[in-house]
Amino acid sequence: MVEVQLDAEHDYPQGLLIAFSACTTVLVAVHLFALMISTCILPNIEAVSNVHNLNSVKESPHERMHRHIELAWAFSTVIGTLLFLAEVVLLCWVKFLPLKKKSDNSHQSNNSTITSGQAAAIASTSIMVPFGLIFIVFAVHFYRSLVSHKTDRQFQELNELAEFARLQDQLDHRGDAISSAVTHFA
Repeated sequence: MVEVQLDAEHDYPQGLLIAFSACTTVLVAVHLFALMISTCILPNIEAVSNVHNLNSVKESPHERMHRHIELAWAFSTVIGTLLFLAEVVLLCWVKFLPLKKKSDNSHQSNNSTITSGQAAAIASTSIMVPFGLIFIVFAVHFYRSLVSHKTDRQFQELNELAEFARLQDQLDHRGDAISSAVTHFA
């Protein structure tokens, strides 16, 4: 994903390097998992879409693996995007942290305790954290909207089935009433 050339003379914090390495590795693994699921499922979806037999649709692997498809979507979209945002922040820290202060013989007096590299890393972090929070709020809102819609749809289908069962029950009892009337006149 990212090629990093570390400054050999700078003493990086061990936690920063471990976090950067782990984030990069997990980011690649998550996207490869999502790609694998998508690659395995897509041919089945295309094959089933060309068949006009409803039983074939119900027997298709993509119907049985519905949870795996949703998991791949969640990994790639939600977790992958959060990991990417974290990766950008960690990359800024790794790249900018070695930058030193300007020499003391400059005309400006620099009483700051942080280096320009640290300031750049802090700036990138302070920009990415609100975007990450906005992304999380949007993802939660979007997911809740999807779940609400799916729940409403299921409720509507259950009501339709209940109405169908009620009508079927009425038709069954009407048949009983006709047969009892026939035996009554016989």
